[in-house]
Amino acid sequence: MADKKTVKVQQVGSPIGRRNDQRATLVGLGLNKINRVSELEDTPSVRGMIAKVQHLVKIVE
Repeated sequence: MADKKTVKVQQVGSPIGRRNDQRATLVGLGLNKINRVSELEDTPSVRGMIAKVQHLVKIVE
């Protein structure tokens, strides 16, 4: 299992005016500026974080 599954997420929305937990989730995903892309390991916890801020991010192929 040398090649782990990864998922790329890009921030498309601003955390301004959002709840603090959503802002913290973006930071946890490695995002804090619009159009920033982060490549993360595809785990259930990461998928849950993406689902929590799905209105602020998109998955990039």
